[in-house]
Amino acid sequence: MDTRKMVRWISGVIAIASVATLIGAATGLAATAATPQKRTFRILHVMSYHSPWRWTDGQLQGFKEAMRGLPVEYNVFQMDTKKNSTTEMKEKKGKEARDMIETWKPDLVYTSDDDAQEYVAKYYVNKTLPFVFSGVNNEPKAYGFEGSSNITGVLEQEHFVESVTLLRAMVPGVKRIAAVFDNASMWDPVKARMKERMRRLPGVEVVSWDTIQTFAEYKRKIAEYQGNADAIALIGIFNFKDDGGKNVAYQDVLKWTAENSKLPDFGFWVDRVYFGTLSAVTVSEREQGLAAGRIARAILVEGKSPSSFPMKPTVKGAPVISLARADKLGIKVKSGLLLSAEVVKKFDWDR
Repeated sequence: MDTRKMVRWISGVIAIASVATLIGAATGLAATAATPQKRTFRILHVMSYHSPWRWTDGQLQGFKEAMRGLPVEYNVFQMDTKKNSTTEMKEKKGKEARDMIETWKPDLVYTSDDDAQEYVAKYYVNKTLPFVFSGVNNEPKAYGFEGSSNITGVLEQEHFVESVTLLRAMVPGVKRIAAVFDNASMWDPVKARMKERMRRLPGVEVVSWDTIQTFAEYKRKIAEYQGNADAIALIGIFNFKDDGGKNVAYQDVLKWTAENSKLPDFGFWVDRVYFGTLSAVTVSEREQGLAAGRIARAILVEGKSPSSFPMKPTVKGAPVISLARADKLGIKVKSGLLLSAEVVKKFDWDR
């Protein structure tokens, strides 16, 4: 091939390659235009309490599990109302959370537990911003959520009958129960549901429904129960004040109880058992968050309206037994019960 033919051949190859490149680029641009890029969803999680804590962290973990595979940017605001329990501090934290909503501009707000509803979510009823909640003990109407166009979520209802049944399987002689509450209003509907469900526990009675203000009063009540009750329901134990007017950490309340009470006790949450309570059929924090996350996913991805989702509780509970506390109380737990429950072998403070 002479030089001129070679030049013409090379020029032709270059021209063909250039056309192919242009066609490929054009095709790529068309494909990009036809397939919209995934947007990143901004989700603000307002937790009533704090982290680290199994209850709050477990709800968020379950929520994220339901959102897996989606591009999500999370922002978390901790109201920490177990420490900031005065109305003034709750209002302050609520205002800070609402300010974050206005500045960060999330696509959806996930609120957990009751204080986040009282001091944050209820201010947005029937607005355009969607809210999904979990861990709510109170009735939705207490926050104006009934009939709301933009707020829905998952209620937290305790497994009272199941918890008493588990306790009696370990201690058949339990007939008289003393129920303990602090002064938080969130316990009012819990107490009402417990009273309503007592009819399903023939032969069992609650001999006292005590609302306790201080840790010193709590200690006196526990001493009294030793002579007039067979077991204690430890429900509200967060707001007991010390001599300086500050809240006593619930872990310290439960440790003192394990060291000073000879009565079996129960609650409704797994973390209580790790800190000394004998048993519980627990409300699953993971199931609460998972259910809320599934709703949020449908709202953001499928465009469903929050009002299309009924506000209802999760139903799955799990038995938990503190073998450490059972040993301390001299209770021999049957192997069948241990095989069917989560077993806590040590007190948390001994780990």
